[in-house]
Amino acid sequence: MIHSEPIWRRFDYVLFGVTILLIVFGVLMIRSSTQGAIDPTLMTRVPDQIRFAILGIVLMLVLSLMDYRLLSGLQSWIYLVMVTLLVLVLFFGVAGDGGVTQGWINLGIRVQPAEIAKVLIIITLAHFLARRYEQMGSLWTIILSLIHIGIPAGLIFIQPDLGMTIVFAVVWFVMIWAAGLRLKHIALFVLIMAISAPLVWTQMEDYQRSRITTFISPQSDPDSYYNIRQALISVGSGGAVGKGYSVGSQNKGRFLRVRHTDFIFSVISEEFGFVGGMAVLALIALVLMRILYGAQMAPDAFGSLICYGVAAFIFFQTVTSVGMNLGLIPVTGLTLPFISSGGTSLLSTLAGVGLAESVIARRRRF
Repeated sequence: MIHSEPIWRRFDYVLFGVTILLIVFGVLMIRSSTQGAIDPTLMTRVPDQIRFAILGIVLMLVLSLMDYRLLSGLQSWIYLVMVTLLVLVLFFGVAGDGGVTQGWINLGIRVQPAEIAKVLIIITLAHFLARRYEQMGSLWTIILSLIHIGIPAGLIFIQPDLGMTIVFAVVWFVMIWAAGLRLKHIALFVLIMAISAPLVWTQMEDYQRSRITTFISPQSDPDSYYNIRQALISVGSGGAVGKGYSVGSQNKGRFLRVRHTDFIFSVISEEFGFVGGMAVLALIALVLMRILYGAQMAPDAFGSLICYGVAAFIFFQTVTSVGMNLGLIPVTGLTLPFISSGGTSLLSTLAGVGLAESVIARRRRF
């Protein structure tokens, strides 16, 4: 039975408070990493992030107050909107700052449909899997779920945006595992991935293959490895407690490229050291714990799967962003949730938190 007390009494104020704290810290780090920048486009990053943060917080609160179960009945329209946005990118997409991915649409402000789709696919896939909870032992159900997520993921891959495509794959795996994926199917999927890897490699752009080869053999392309090397220098020079806010030499000397997005964790580590970096990760871990709590306490499979999907992309993007800053994985271009500069990315993350809040507010009563 679901508790009938007012929603605000069951609102997760810890999740909300930590989210706000991360956003504020993110704005401060973007200010530090763009302060004194020569490129005029970087000068607007802080006000843009603040505007998107305000819009995102409003969206988060609206979704928190709305009963998430209403979205189940709209899943067909949500899927149609998602695919339409991704198709429009193929015809009207523009590249990001210095990027090669044609993944943005200019609507007066630039938005990234793939980021919007990241949240919408969680809703539609959660509905799909929740209706088939008793059929998860069927291979056909798994194949249908792959088709369900494969259409938008394929449209994102040809933008080309490999990083976001991988996010979709991770979200699919986590959600289908949570829905009851059978162990007998895992070996089959591993085999399919191994067989399809050469085909995927041939379809990747040159810069995407270069990121992987540079990771494996840094000497093969010193120019591509430059930013990774500078990121490692930034992290190492921060020591235990860092050099202080806005005084990092790698940051202020502009030795570190795209420091406000892909490599913002290096700036955090240089200015606040190991302690500061771990504190940020601890706060994100707390967000994940609260969302996973929502998954466990959800009144239905639909709500539980939404929470697992949101937790999946926040976790994966955090691990990926930190990992590439430490030279542990190839550069992917994925943002550090709540922190990196990126309006649509911040909106999608806050929308995900809002959905989780809606589930938590309607959790089961024992």
